[in-house]
Amino acid sequence: QVQLVESGGGLVQAGGSLRLSCAASGRTFSMYPMGWFRQAPGKEREFVAAINGRTISTYYADSVKGRFTISRDSAKNTVYLQMNSLRVDDTAVYYCAAGVVIGSKEVRHYNYWGQGTQVTVSS
Repeated sequence: QVQLVESGGGLVQAGGSLRLSCAASGRTFSMYPMGWFRQAPGKEREFVAAINGRTISTYYADSVKGRFTISRDSAKNTVYLQMNSLRVDDTAVYYCAAGVVIGSKEVRHYNYWGQGTQVTVSS
């Protein structure tokens, strides 16, 4: 079992920045590919970014490429999502997830999920 707890969400103006954190506990954290997803009201959950457990390869949705950066600190069992140049359409609940397929953008490839953290970007 892996338990995930997100933090760092909040209200920010367009153009601003936030850093989300996802603290993991349970089984060997460093083995798992990790991902960030988001879900806006009335929309399906969508992929944002992912990071491999071993090679630290990273993957991004086209909509966030160049603005968001995913990273992990295995010593702290934590994954981060640095979000810069935020836009109003980045507003969503952001979820951290631990998966089984490296670099996957599909929800079904992630077995463990956090409770989510709200990010609201105002114009």
